[in-house]
Amino acid sequence: MTDAQRFRDLYEECHPRVLAYASSLVGRQVGEDITSETFTVAWRRMRDIPTPPLPWLLGVARNLTRELRRRDGRQYALAAEEAQRIIASGPHVGDVAADVTEREAALQALATLSDADREVLTLVAWHGLGPRQAARVLGCATATFSVRLHRARRRLERAVSAVEDSAGLSREVRGSRPKVTVKEH
Repeated sequence: MTDAQRFRDLYEECHPRVLAYASSLVGRQVGEDITSETFTVAWRRMRDIPTPPLPWLLGVARNLTRELRRRDGRQYALAAEEAQRIIASGPHVGDVAADVTEREAALQALATLSDADREVLTLVAWHGLGPRQAARVLGCATATFSVRLHRARRRLERAVSAVEDSAGLSREVRGSRPKVTVKEH
C-alpha cells in the first residue's frame, strides 16, 4: 500500500473524530484549522504513525491547540468570556421538560470544571476513547489517566448538584433523573 493510499484511508477513518475533538477544544471554525494542520503533520510523518492512529492524531491536535493558545492568548480569553456569559445567563426560561433542564445543568456544571477535567471527561464520554487511548492522547500512563478520570467524575457530580441547587430544582425533578456518570468504553 502506498503512503498516499494509507493516508487516504487514515483520513477517511479518523477525520470526523479528530474534527470533533479539535472543535470541542476550540470551537468549530478553529477546530477545522487544527484538524487540517493535524493531517498535514500526519502526511509528513506517515511512517511514524502508530496503530491505532486515532490517539496519535488526537495527541497532535491537542499539541497544536496548546501551541495556538500560547500564540494567541487573546482569542482564547474571548472564547472563555463567551462561555462564562452563557453560563451566567442561566437556564432558558420556558424549558419545562426534565431532559432539557438536566442537559442544561450538566453543561453548566461541565463549564465550571477545569480545562483538564473537561478534557479527561470528554475524551471518554464524547470522543469514545478507552482509558489506554485517552492516556496516550494526554501523554500519561493509563493508571494516571484512570485516577484523573475518577477525580473528574466526582468533581462533575458535585458541580451538577451545585448547579441544580443554585437553579432551585425541586427534589422531584432531581430524584427522577439518574446519577450523572461518564462511562468508560
